[in-house]
Amino acid sequence: MTITSKDNETIKHIKKLKEKKYRDEYKEFIVEGLKMIEEALFEKAKIKSIIICDDCKNQGTIPSNLMYEIAKLNCIYVSEKVFVSITDVVNPQGIMAILEKPENNEEQINYKENNFLILDNIQDPGNMGTILRTADSLNLKQIIVSKGSADIYNPKVVRSTMGAIFRVKVVEVEDLTKTIKEMKKHKIKVYATDLETDKSIYSVDYTKTAIIIGNEANGVSEKVLNEATDKIKIPMIGKTESLNAAVATSIILYEAFRSTGKIK
Repeated sequence: MTITSKDNETIKHIKKLKEKKYRDEYKEFIVEGLKMIEEALFEKAKIKSIIICDDCKNQGTIPSNLMYEIAKLNCIYVSEKVFVSITDVVNPQGIMAILEKPENNEEQINYKENNFLILDNIQDPGNMGTILRTADSLNLKQIIVSKGSADIYNPKVVRSTMGAIFRVKVVEVEDLTKTIKEMKKHKIKVYATDLETDKSIYSVDYTKTAIIIGNEANGVSEKVLNEATDKIKIPMIGKTESLNAAVATSIILYEAFRSTGKIK
């Protein structure tokens, strides 16, 4: 049966998942497009249902092997009119999925890892998604974010991760200063980015370290800066004083991994 009414309860539920409060309440989020659903299946994410447009003109061709896996799941068919009302994509492929959010709480932080990334109030969804992709490119398994940061399950963030969201654990913490203190107890050096310091990112030891990236407009908050082991910055030889948060994260992470011999 194909759903043709926008007032259908399932459709209303999907629309609610565009808002963070409902994603938190139902512990669900949406992914859209063939590539993202293929990634979700490959990484064994918990897919609750697949929504397929029955008559979308721009519908992508679902490969037979992917269709075989999708057919095992709860598939919901909707009309093009209904699909257009729930998609966030300009040129949708006519397929999306509802997934269960993983339980990533503070107790799950693995302090035995050698490299950590901490995001202090990153606001832009595009930056958040790009940072997750960078972390995934380096096989970084966890990112710690402050409670005020952009929701990683925001549809724009999810799309921009290009599947990294299924491989990188993102732990949201209530109090970053408390988490940093715990890191220091585990002999982890905590480097905060700060434009006021003279210490270059190329002059520190990244063995067993956490790197803090701050808010796009205001940088790392003062209380978090005060807890850091040290402050670092990317040296600038031009007139630009700072870089986009996602760009800065990429530069620092790659230097950290290069200098410790993890990449060559």
